[in-house]
Amino acid sequence: MKKTIQLALAAMIVFMSFQSCTPQPDPLTEDMKERLANFEEVTLTTDLSWLSENEREIISILMEAAQIMDDIFWMQSYGDKEELFEKIDNEYAVEYAKIHYGPWDRLDANKAFVPGFDDKPLSANFYPQDMTREEFEAWDEPTKTSLYTLIRRDDEGNLVALPYSEAYKEHHEEAARLLRKAAELAEDPGLKNYLEARAVALLTDEYQPSDYAWMAMKESNIDFVVGPIENYEDRLFGYKAAHEAFILVKDLEWSAQLEKFNAMLPQLQAGLPVAPEYKTEEPGTDADMNVYYALYYAGDCNAGSKTIAINLPNDPEIHLSVGSRKLQLKNSMKAKFDKILVPITDILIDESQRQYITFDAFFENTTFHEVSHGMGVKNTITGKGPAREALREYYSAIEEAKADIMGLYLVTQLYEMGEITSGEVMNNYVTFFSGIFRSSRFGASSAHGRANMLNMKYFADNDAFVYQDNGTYKVNFEEMKAAVGTLLEKILVIQGDGDYEAAKEWVEADGVMTDQLRSDLDKVNATGLPIDIVFKQGKDVLGL
Repeated sequence: MKKTIQLALAAMIVFMSFQSCTPQPDPLTEDMKERLANFEEVTLTTDLSWLSENEREIISILMEAAQIMDDIFWMQSYGDKEELFEKIDNEYAVEYAKIHYGPWDRLDANKAFVPGFDDKPLSANFYPQDMTREEFEAWDEPTKTSLYTLIRRDDEGNLVALPYSEAYKEHHEEAARLLRKAAELAEDPGLKNYLEARAVALLTDEYQPSDYAWMAMKESNIDFVVGPIENYEDRLFGYKAAHEAFILVKDLEWSAQLEKFNAMLPQLQAGLPVAPEYKTEEPGTDADMNVYYALYYAGDCNAGSKTIAINLPNDPEIHLSVGSRKLQLKNSMKAKFDKILVPITDILIDESQRQYITFDAFFENTTFHEVSHGMGVKNTITGKGPAREALREYYSAIEEAKADIMGLYLVTQLYEMGEITSGEVMNNYVTFFSGIFRSSRFGASSAHGRANMLNMKYFADNDAFVYQDNGTYKVNFEEMKAAVGTLLEKILVIQGDGDYEAAKEWVEADGVMTDQLRSDLDKVNATGLPIDIVFKQGKDVLGL
């Protein structure tokens, strides 16, 4: 008996010793591998053989300038990226941090995925972390709401506004040098003028002249968006612009198909379903809509979920005088449609309506979303100044909801006018509705995410769809069409009135994810379907 017990103890010791020597799964590694699997890698490339030697060299130079924008955005989003990487003792977490430009998951309400960090501050790195809203609002400084100032403290602890050209002096000077170098090679006068003007803007914080130069750049095969542009990263007030860059090459064939719509914008603006005083602003028609292949993303546009279309400039004065340019990024758009949207519809959309999911409809909806950013109400009719300033931190979510809904409204009008003849308008409605599920997987914390929640809740309240016992959705076309009109009117009135309290009440109440939607997204996520794309990009990829 004693010998049996001794043998049993010896066996247990051997087993425990074996267990202690066997590598155990690291929870952080497993978590990071799962999160990385949410991103499908897409190679950003296209045929560049038709470009001139100078144009290919310009692209190479612009990539260097774009990388500088990437470095600056790291500072704005987090701070010192190298210091962060040293703190993270996990190679998979480092890779995930590179996607999100910090230790916070942009697909998970900006919650920290690295131990030791709190959730991402609303202020990102644009303001002092110890600054309160009350302190900022009581501060008498005319440049504090500028898109192009950082807010810091001086040696006495007082708030100071630091112009971007000073805060990022070395980075901006090097980027300006590269832009001028590219301008010397530019054969297209519009591209040359824009690059030279943008170089000046980086050094002076005066961006409007270069925005006008960009608007006038109509014939260039290459497009380059660069500098501090969007204000989504500033979730505290929505005042500060974040740095980014896109390098694009034009798709001549698809661009030609969009040319006719610009002249129609004033007519479409006049027909918006709202009282006349909310549509007196006439959108400029000296603009263009073009289709591009994306070659490179950097900074803000590359963080987390990826942009598939661009509507710029954001300057309301430019919108009213000459309009805005709408750039559709076809290869990025097609990747999201094929790899993510279509598989989602196979899970959540009624089988009888899956026939209406088409890339053309996805492309049209996205195109007119961007068109819509340049329409509607830019300045309040109540004397409260620009709608962006009047609605403050709620503006971005409401503006994105407006662009979504107005885009679908405009597509409907163009079908009824006989200007869009490919397919049928039902394609656009079902594809749009399906797209809500795709983009809702980015979470409800971003401006686009909250816009999805606002639209989904309004559709639910107005019977625009039915949820079926088999777990799929079916669009009610007539009800959805009516809801699009009344929702668009609601948004335009809030923007036109500059009604901050109405905006706050609506977004806080309806800009949240419902339990039903969360359950649906959990069902999609359980299949392992990627949430978004991540890029393989650079000079090597393009053979430059």
